[in-house]
Amino acid sequence: LGGAATVNALTGMDINLASFLIPWGVILYTAAGGLKATFLASYIHTAIIFIVLVISVYTVYVKNFSTDAIYDGLQLVSSYSETQCSNMFRSSDGTSFYEKGAYSCGPVPDNRDGSYLTMLSGGGLQFGIINIVGNFGTVFVDQSYWQSAIAAKPASTHKGYLLGGLVWFTIPFALATSLGLAGVALQLPITSGEAGAGLVPPAVATHLFGEGGAVMMAIMLFMAITSTGSAEGIAVSSLVAYDIYKTYINPEADGPKILLVSKVVIVVFGLCMGVLSVALHYMGLNLGWVYMFMGTAIGSAVVPLWNLLMWKDANALGAVVGAWGGMLLALCTWLIVASAQSGEITVDTLGKLEPNLAGNIVAIVSSGLIHVVFSLAKPQNYDFKSMGEIKMLENDQSGLAEEDYQESVLASAKMWIQKWGWAFTIIMVIIWPLLSLPAGVFSKDYWSMWVFISIAWAFVATFVIIWLPLYESADTFKGIFVAMTGMGSKAEPVAKDQEQPAVTL
Repeated sequence: LGGAATVNALTGMDINLASFLIPWGVILYTAAGGLKATFLASYIHTAIIFIVLVISVYTVYVKNFSTDAIYDGLQLVSSYSETQCSNMFRSSDGTSFYEKGAYSCGPVPDNRDGSYLTMLSGGGLQFGIINIVGNFGTVFVDQSYWQSAIAAKPASTHKGYLLGGLVWFTIPFALATSLGLAGVALQLPITSGEAGAGLVPPAVATHLFGEGGAVMMAIMLFMAITSTGSAEGIAVSSLVAYDIYKTYINPEADGPKILLVSKVVIVVFGLCMGVLSVALHYMGLNLGWVYMFMGTAIGSAVVPLWNLLMWKDANALGAVVGAWGGMLLALCTWLIVASAQSGEITVDTLGKLEPNLAGNIVAIVSSGLIHVVFSLAKPQNYDFKSMGEIKMLENDQSGLAEEDYQESVLASAKMWIQKWGWAFTIIMVIIWPLLSLPAGVFSKDYWSMWVFISIAWAFVATFVIIWLPLYESADTFKGIFVAMTGMGSKAEPVAKDQEQPAVTL
């Protein structure tokens, strides 16, 4: 949905046509290459995304402007009166097209002194809660995360996911600090609807780089969408092929049949993505609207899933009732608050912060309460043994070492991720925002420190995400090079009565 809107804005392509063309790029290589193609493409695409990100941050704060210039621009914008804003946004014939609330001009409601440079923001707090609940939902309910974790080495997955989270944070943090705030400081005529459709980075990049910026953003967008779409296609195909087709339709299905079903599902799912995008567009919904609604729709699955993984007494029926019951309560709350606040239920009133905040909170809290009540009333006392007895279609254990199955190693990994996972969560979600509150409206020095952190984070994350996979795969690359060039020593002849060992690269 967001990708089609951006392609339309950058190229003029029909938004419905873009909605179908984007998934086809995903379908082709995902159906052909499977999970390995997804992993390889994700690395290449992520590297390109971070290179574009670093270029954007460097251009805004080093090449074209400075922290002081952006600071002065933001403070000036927040001081404008409605009359001044109206005078700024005029067409070539002198007619003002300014509408209050449609453009980022003038003081920000519910912010300290109306400033953009503060963490004391009522709207920011509400959006932060919505963001946390919604992203908890996307991670817990998204099969691609589970599948990637299962495909990775058991003893190292925890470190990869934590590092991946810290690297991913760079994208919203650095892009918002650079392109996002530059768009406000420069007073580009970007409406709230266009911002909700995800068009701020393309607009600012085009302003800074010209046609090159449009191309750069289009490439970055395509990399992000195809990487995500490929992972989702593989995830959905695995669910259908293994958990539905093999479990209920054809229990005797072998590898080739499962592969065929997976490829068919990938194609069908890709087409469904296009259909859904067109449907949402015709309903008048944009990326921002869907993003804020996300937690209301799927946040109720978070606590039941957490309990099922971490609590031996978690009740299975309670998890199902909690997830569905929490979603129904959240939807009802969402509708009621929108009606009570605005007097009517429309796309616009349902997209406001308050109804979505209420729906998100009810979703995650009510589902947890329902599941806890069920579990305390009838504890299941699950021993987790059956999870280690899941039958594999093919007993492929390549790339795994003996220690990957040792309980002591896995227990150590669990302790590590619990310690550092909770630590980083508390720092990022609680401590960092709280430490920013005493600053009130940021001073120039405080703002300079903030920008320095975002720039440093961007450069370090880019280096890590590009270099670390190459470093960890150095032996594999060496083995491939030796095999391709024939530079390695020839294998000793093997007696006929000896078993030929398997060779893996």
